[in-house]
Amino acid sequence: MPLTLARLAREVGLTVHVDTGLDRPVAWVHSTELADPTPFLEGGELLLTTGIALGPYPAYARRLADAGVVGLGFGTGLSHAVIPDELVDAARSAGLAVLEVPRAVPFIAITKAVSRAVAADEYAALTRTSEAQRALTRAALAAPAAVVRRLAGLLGGAAALLDASGEFVHVSGDLPDLRAEAARLGHGPAGSAWQAGERHLALQVLGRHGYLAVATPKPLDSVDRTVVNTAASLLTLGLAGSDAVDEVRRELRTTRFRLLLAGEPVDGVPEGPFRVVVAPRGEPTGFWAEYDGDLVVLTDRPDGSGHASSPVDASSVGRGYREALRAREERVARFEDVPGSGLLAVDADRFAAALLAPLDDRLRETLRVWLACHGQWDPAAARLGVHRHTIRNRVKRVEELLGRSLDSPGVRAELWFALASE
Repeated sequence: MPLTLARLAREVGLTVHVDTGLDRPVAWVHSTELADPTPFLEGGELLLTTGIALGPYPAYARRLADAGVVGLGFGTGLSHAVIPDELVDAARSAGLAVLEVPRAVPFIAITKAVSRAVAADEYAALTRTSEAQRALTRAALAAPAAVVRRLAGLLGGAAALLDASGEFVHVSGDLPDLRAEAARLGHGPAGSAWQAGERHLALQVLGRHGYLAVATPKPLDSVDRTVVNTAASLLTLGLAGSDAVDEVRRELRTTRFRLLLAGEPVDGVPEGPFRVVVAPRGEPTGFWAEYDGDLVVLTDRPDGSGHASSPVDASSVGRGYREALRAREERVARFEDVPGSGLLAVDADRFAAALLAPLDDRLRETLRVWLACHGQWDPAAARLGVHRHTIRNRVKRVEELLGRSLDSPGVRAELWFALASE
């Protein structure tokens, strides 16, 4: 559920001074003291300021509202003891919400709250998409009518498969006559979307074989559109010739492999341990898929013709795929043959986190640039825009915090791999 201004105010402890648009979702948080920050905004932000240099309040509030800012968080207890009445009046006139951020609430606490909410929404969208794709894939194994029924249920509305003339072939739910709209669209590749009363309708062209129609009580969001696109691809299986059938089957294999990469369970995966192999084109057996231009095979008996990961199971296919790509990059048959593969194996993230834990972001970036410059002070200083003595001091501080000498090639290599695995 998107984080609204009202919910954020309750959770963080902010006082509302202008309650316009408190139901608007907060896309992000941005802190600035610029009188005109609009060139750096995309819309949907909660803008945080202490009011050091806002300029004329009416113009400032109008600029923010026109840029799509959802609200202004004004920090009190620093440059201003209270929010200026003129700013409150200007914001109310512009239709801009104003929240007071007391000194006891640091701006970073608000940023963290919004970041957590955005991450939760993204994870929920990914989960919903994966579950819907799995359900549609299972339905596609039965019949096109099952896909239509499943799609209608997933969208909470109606769905239909239409033939090339716009006549209904399979329908689930109530839909109006769509023959005129189908005739207007022709055979694609475009689709259309419109509102009829309280319902939102969309018609998607399925090549020369027909159309997929949906009707929902609300506009389709990004997840809904992905679900409809998946259903459209699956329905092509029952409408196209043998070449298209093969293509859809490849898409189904790709979809199943994507689910594995996302950590979702999929039937037909070999019992572990097995290896993920990026293989040359051929006629593979067992579980295979075409993904990102590669032929990927899951097998416990690699024949040496491709590039294989270390042994994995169904829950770690994503790691196995990355290892296979790394093996191909290094031109070796197995990931175990990659130099430094121990740093990139199962516990790489934990290893890197433990090794680099004493270093803050500035020291990590300095170390990364210095190593990339082969330990040369002047090029590293030029790239970071600081004096060479600053680089020397930071590298010395890294050595002190890590308790290791960076004169050792082995230590440098270890740190380089650890930074690369972040």
